[in-house]
Amino acid sequence: MKDKFRAIINSYSEIFFIRGIVPGCILLTISFINFNCALSGLIAVLSAYFFAIFIGYKVEFLSSGFFTYNALLVGFSIGQLFQLNYISLIFLIIASLLTFIVTIVLSHIFNLYFRLQILSLPFVCVSSFVYLSAGRFSNLYVTSMHTSPVQQSLSFLPDWVNGFFQSIGAIIFMPNTISGILIMVMILFSSRILFLLAIMGFAVGSVINGMFIGSIPQAMTDLNNFNYILIAMGLGGIFLIPSIQSYLIAMFGVAISTILISSVNVFWAQYGIPVFTLPFTMVTLSFVYVLGLVQYQKIPLIFKATPEETLDHFLTSQNRFPTEAITVNLPFTGNWTVWQGFDSKWTHQGIWKYGYDFIISNEASQNFIGDGTRLDQYLCFKKEVLSPVQGRVVKVVNYLPDNPIGTVDSINNWGNMILIYESRGVYVELSHFSQHSITVKEGDWLEPGTFIGLCGNSGYSPQPHIHMQVQLYEPMGSATFPYTFVHYASGNTYHSHGNPKEGTVVTNLITLPFYDQLSTFVLDESFYYSVKKKGIEIGELSITVKMAPDSTIYLSTKLGKLYLGKINGTFYAFHIEGTDPFLRYILLAIPKFPLHYRPQLEWTDAIPSATLFTGWKKEIVSLINAFYPKLSESSGSYKFSSDTEIIGTVKNKLFNEKNTSYVKLDPMAKIDIVKWNDIEIRRKLS
Repeated sequence: MKDKFRAIINSYSEIFFIRGIVPGCILLTISFINFNCALSGLIAVLSAYFFAIFIGYKVEFLSSGFFTYNALLVGFSIGQLFQLNYISLIFLIIASLLTFIVTIVLSHIFNLYFRLQILSLPFVCVSSFVYLSAGRFSNLYVTSMHTSPVQQSLSFLPDWVNGFFQSIGAIIFMPNTISGILIMVMILFSSRILFLLAIMGFAVGSVINGMFIGSIPQAMTDLNNFNYILIAMGLGGIFLIPSIQSYLIAMFGVAISTILISSVNVFWAQYGIPVFTLPFTMVTLSFVYVLGLVQYQKIPLIFKATPEETLDHFLTSQNRFPTEAITVNLPFTGNWTVWQGFDSKWTHQGIWKYGYDFIISNEASQNFIGDGTRLDQYLCFKKEVLSPVQGRVVKVVNYLPDNPIGTVDSINNWGNMILIYESRGVYVELSHFSQHSITVKEGDWLEPGTFIGLCGNSGYSPQPHIHMQVQLYEPMGSATFPYTFVHYASGNTYHSHGNPKEGTVVTNLITLPFYDQLSTFVLDESFYYSVKKKGIEIGELSITVKMAPDSTIYLSTKLGKLYLGKINGTFYAFHIEGTDPFLRYILLAIPKFPLHYRPQLEWTDAIPSATLFTGWKKEIVSLINAFYPKLSESSGSYKFSSDTEIIGTVKNKLFNEKNTSYVKLDPMAKIDIVKWNDIEIRRKLS
């Protein structure tokens, strides 16, 4: 019953792009200001939900409320028209079932072909059908017309204030000032970003529309202004990452919608159909689709409970994970030096700028011994070259001679080379192999780390080195494509990903089975911990390993979920859901670690400030993130103090915060001990 209740309540909060039981309960309560409308909406969402269960949909699938909130809106629209009786009840239930069916169909089509959400499009479609059909159902319409019992305006408030709150209330078919005030209070406590965007959208849309019709005061009392509010919130805070740029895009969307609202109103008024949320749906989906085509970088992949949390997760992930789509391993073992990187001053320029050259240097920064006139004097000559990716060999050149030092082959620029078709749809080229040293042939399948040949000096190469590039097309000389190296060290610093600068000495790290075992959690396994503060026990923690629908492993407690995973040789605690403070301490103490060990190996990580802070500090950080996120960034520094122990320091400059952490890992218990400042979480043996 708890899961069913959560699914029903989430249908309410989804209307305003907010997740959570509390906002949903508040909206449910507000709706009962108009009892008939509230009851119609509740019956509609219950009908859709239990119909979905009846035909085979799982509770987990429906839990977010995403597939039932359109039915709720249809229920509200019917409740605004008809007083409930046995005839209108049948009509309401049928419309609710139709809405759910349309929601599933459109959701599948839009996701499959456009990678878009459907927003309230099913509600617009079904409510339009309802209004059209009601005109033919004379018994239903004439005998049961419903009149709202609530006064629309508060006389002591200015018309534009009443207009704003009525527009907010109109979103749930309660166009009265009291409902609007209560909804805005709920939005304010849930998300300051959405609160500000709602005001901005109303103001910009009303003023522009008022300029067109010749009366701004009149425009501010138009109930269709709720479309401006929804567009501003949707584009500025939900479907784009909140930022100054997204706020401007949202206002452009609002401006465009003024024409659309007017035209739709003129056309649909002939049939007695309101505008509904059609302008909001059309403008928002169109903008998101167009921005997706130009690969706009601030479209969220993970939607959190509020825009503030989504923004914090996005900002943190930018630093925690590679920004480039293609990641590769270093193509060697041991210590090598970056001779050329991207867009270098020598040959990596123009369409070939995304390339790396590697050589071997000694402690004196020399890459050869003796006078450097012979190939065998160069430290990297005939050293092993490894496959940096998984893929199939599509081209091999292996017969060209190595150039004497001081000469180059300007005809065969790439020299002896291997071209690999990588599993993600790009081609990886490695060049300048030594003559007859390549050990693979066209058609061979390679895994990262497979031995493929020896470093040489063939092609346009003045001295022995490894050249590597990624390209989108197979022909030699094709334009190069950006990529990022993963799982390597420079000195004693571990890098989960990065593009090392020229002159940097880097080492390809190998994932060690011991650390792979340390970070492998068994599904449904449970762990029990005692929690102490300053040595005094303050509680217990029970953790169970679960799997999300997308196959991501997470640690589950009564109050939250901590998502975990391994990517390219690094273990990550991805993000947290819920309010469990102890899971928060685990994430902060061990957000990531390499699946490789060296004594005193150290690394850094970006820390989500919304996870680091609670209370008023969290609210301040969330507000700053919305406008100038660099000011509130948090970072962590970690290192191995032994082969199973990690110590760390987490800092935030804004509040001058400094926190210390300690983690002890165990092959069987995984996370054995976690310390965060004066909090200790220690595994219980039984």
